[in-house]
Amino acid sequence: SGNYYNQGEIRKKELEQSCCVLGIPASDVTVIDHRSLPDNPAVEWDTQLLATLVLKHIKAKNISLVVTFDAGGVSGHANHISLYTALRYSVCTLLWVPPWGCCVLVLESVNLFRKYISFLDVLISCLLPRDALFILTEEETEQAKRAMRCHRSQLLWFRQLYMLFSRYLVVNSLHLL
Repeated sequence: SGNYYNQGEIRKKELEQSCCVLGIPASDVTVIDHRSLPDNPAVEWDTQLLATLVLKHIKAKNISLVVTFDAGGVSGHANHISLYTALRYSVCTLLWVPPWGCCVLVLESVNLFRKYISFLDVLISCLLPRDALFILTEEETEQAKRAMRCHRSQLLWFRQLYMLFSRYLVVNSLHLL
C-alpha cells in the first residue's frame, strides 16, 4: 500500500488520482496490501508469493500485456526488482502460454547520464536495440507530469529534478521478457 513512511492510505488515494489523470478508472486499480510485501526500497519480496498474486490478477482481469521494471528496477529499488523477478519466474517456471498467455515488456534501466538527459536520449534510444520504443509527445509528457504531481507525499526535491530532466518522461525503451 506504499506504507514506507506510514502514509499508506494517503498514497493509495494519490495512486487513484494519478491513474485518473492517465485515464485509468479507479475500478481498474488494484492495491495489494500484503504484510509479506512491505513497501521498502531495501526489501526484496518473496518471488513465489508475488508471482502467484500477480498471476492471479492477470488471469482475473484477462490481461494480455504487462509492463514492468527490468532487473535494475530503473532506480535500484528492491521492490521494483522483485516485480521483475516474479514476472520472470512466472514466464519461465509457470509456463505462461496460451490460451491465457500474456506478453511481458520490461522497461530498460539506463545509466545515470542517460537517465537525466531528457529528450536528448531519444536519438540514443533510437539507435540502440529494443523491442519497443515509446516517445511521448509534449502533451503526453505534460500528462505524465500531472500524474506524478498527484503523488504529493513522494514529491521530494530529487523527484522534482526527475520531472525536469528524466528521459523516462519523454522516451521509454522496452524489451520482451
